[in-house]
Amino acid sequence: MKYYVGTSGWHYDDWRGRFYPEKLPRSQWLEYYARTFMTLELNSTFYRLPTESALKNWYASSPPGFVFAIKVSRFITHIKRLKDCDEAIGNFMSRAALLHDKQGPLLYQLPPGLRRDDETLVAFLKKLPLALKHAFEFRHPSWFDDRIFDILAQYKAGFCVFDMPRLTSPLKATADFAYIRFHGHDGLYSGDYTDSELTDWAGKIKALTKGLESVYIYFNNDIGGFALKNALTIRDYLEK
Repeated sequence: MKYYVGTSGWHYDDWRGRFYPEKLPRSQWLEYYARTFMTLELNSTFYRLPTESALKNWYASSPPGFVFAIKVSRFITHIKRLKDCDEAIGNFMSRAALLHDKQGPLLYQLPPGLRRDDETLVAFLKKLPLALKHAFEFRHPSWFDDRIFDILAQYKAGFCVFDMPRLTSPLKATADFAYIRFHGHDGLYSGDYTDSELTDWAGKIKALTKGLESVYIYFNNDIGGFALKNALTIRDYLEK
């Protein structure tokens, strides 16, 4: 089994001095990040379709074996809410393919106001290429149901396990990979997970992912650089 542990995004100003050298140009931040972590969750792709030049630059700035998880456009997940978005899906997939062998899972973060809809989920899953890894982060608890887990498993799609203020998902794996996100517990994107908490999470992750091919773990508590610290800590625990 392979653990891929990193952060959600890398372009945070308050990481300068905490992680990035003070005088390092922002254009070199990804290359510097990739010296420590072998995976990254792209968050900017949620807000806008990345340009071809940006994707080619990200590819060139990372070493062989590096993996980019890609957060799918909010136009698909939040505006269209998984419906009537065939063209948008095609455009996004075509652009993401420019990452070639470094393309990792595609993350579909659904809005908290989107309640369970089995029919819509099935129709959407049928449109996705089976050759790619797809993970779904359901922000409304109505989705936390065995029938939904069965649907995801049927289409070899992953259930995204996550921890965030006021809501933590069930521990569930529905594919040959697992996808796990930590959003912080002192407020969204903030808070430092203690060593005790991370030790506990590492044990849960090992139990959950036994027999899987790969596990993707990303820390989104970027404020104060805690994501970096926590990612390194849990990676160490998992590799022991």
